[in-house]
Amino acid sequence: MNILEIENFFGNSSFFFLFISMISYWIGLIFNLKFFGFGRLSMICANFSLLSLFILRWKESGHFPLSNLYESLMFLSWSFSTFHLILENVEFSQENISKNLFSIGQQMNQNLTSFVVADNSKKQDFVKQPKNSFLGQPALWLTSLTSPPALFTNAFATFSLPNEMQHSASLVPALQSNWLMMHVTVMILSYSALICGSLLSIAFLIFSQNLDMNFLSKKNISFTKLMNSPSNVSQQDEFLTSVAYSSLKAEFTSVENVISLENSLSTKDLFIDEIQKSKNIDESREDRQVISTKQKFAEKLDNLSYRILGIGFPLLTIGILSGAVWANEAWGSYWSWDPKETWALATWFVFAIYLHTRLTKGWSGKKPAIIASLGFVTVWICFLGVNLLGEGLHSYGFFK
Repeated sequence: MNILEIENFFGNSSFFFLFISMISYWIGLIFNLKFFGFGRLSMICANFSLLSLFILRWKESGHFPLSNLYESLMFLSWSFSTFHLILENVEFSQENISKNLFSIGQQMNQNLTSFVVADNSKKQDFVKQPKNSFLGQPALWLTSLTSPPALFTNAFATFSLPNEMQHSASLVPALQSNWLMMHVTVMILSYSALICGSLLSIAFLIFSQNLDMNFLSKKNISFTKLMNSPSNVSQQDEFLTSVAYSSLKAEFTSVENVISLENSLSTKDLFIDEIQKSKNIDESREDRQVISTKQKFAEKLDNLSYRILGIGFPLLTIGILSGAVWANEAWGSYWSWDPKETWALATWFVFAIYLHTRLTKGWSGKKPAIIASLGFVTVWICFLGVNLLGEGLHSYGFFK
């Protein structure tokens, strides 16, 4: 088994594991299944397969394997999988912390609910089963969004590029420099971060279509003020009244005591009225909870997008500066307005505007997300469109 066959094995294995990972996330999301880490394990295997592929090609060619479009796309796929694993690890860590902090409160809430509906004859009429919600597993949402880019770039490199472009070749004199690893690696890492962040911004725009996202700029409203509002206090009093009534009724174990209790409270209809009020309060509270969950998830998307783009923008800046130094060393000019350089500068300006609006203008929510969505298009044009269709120093000539 020669080294080319081993390279093909790792390349095909990476596609297989990425495909299994994406399908696992999507199935878990659509059917609201409990996540057992199968998708995460597949993503780790794909990341390892791609890393092994790069090590083998590096050993075979004698230079860092970023000299053609195939290697660049595979490195971009590896970068996507790396950011995916980091994001997944952060999200699952936060979910585990939240579960540990609120497990006692949730258990108390379940006990209270069971206590209120202790009467088996009324349980079927007044117990509302919890609704299944896609938002019950936000980490699965995020991983379902970030796994497809890794698969699609890998599939394009493996199945769309001709075989002669997939083979490792010797470097041209201009690329025989230590700047190759510095410049190209940083640029592709910046592309992966900017694409992931922009993708989350697009998801934010989709999720927040029917939501009032003004809460992102009104975070000074305290939770205490909300809980102490007159309407909320009134609803709490009604709920506590029904709970107190149910607890008093549970103390009477004989039929005679129950009848005497209901007669002493004037009429039997009072029991039905109180439970109906409690049911209406629960339904309104559940509706508010669903809206609040959607808003929190949209806010999470907005914050994560901002943080990831905050990582990608400095990497893009470093990549452009290192490319200018390398261009002066190789071609005698820092900037020649090559199509790749022009689109890289346009991409830099788009995300500079995004960060400027968030840092100095205090924007959040839909307006900066629209700017990031525009950046999603410019990044792909800069990375792939110019390389395939443009005429310049960075063109790979796929369609020539």
